[in-house]
Amino acid sequence: MLKIDALPQVPRWAVLAAHAVPLVTLPSGLWRIAQVSGLPVAEQSGRNGREVVLAVSLTVISEGLALLALGLVRPWGEMAPRWLPLIGGRRVRTLAAVVPALLGAAALCTIGGWFACSQAAGLIARVTQTPAQQVLLVACYSPLLAWGPLLAATTVAYYRRRTTVL
Repeated sequence: MLKIDALPQVPRWAVLAAHAVPLVTLPSGLWRIAQVSGLPVAEQSGRNGREVVLAVSLTVISEGLALLALGLVRPWGEMAPRWLPLIGGRRVRTLAAVVPALLGAAALCTIGGWFACSQAAGLIARVTQTPAQQVLLVACYSPLLAWGPLLAATTVAYYRRRTTVL
């Protein structure tokens, strides 16, 4: 059985949701890396160094941001690690974690909804893609739609836990 280390008062569902966040961003990142590596995940006219840097950077940044969700269920989300400059060893203020996380969740839900409603059909129906490439694209990018709701739910659990008077 998978043992997930978290604070004892964190609900199990919140721990699972926080750990799911980096996993839902991973397939799209792997798809981008595969595309700029020349694997046949999509038809393309050519790659240049700028596209490679952009794809790798977007993947690293999105995965890094997704990993921050773990702070909502881990001790370092309540007490900053000592090695951090300026804030190391200090208690993390609840709203300092909650406000950016909820703004991020709102942005992710908005972008995901807009993309799903207005852009996805055109991207998927590109004539130059094979049916297998279309299925792979959808399979890799669909999990991103869960990022915003998972982050929002985990953030609300964090807020409730940190503000509840015992």
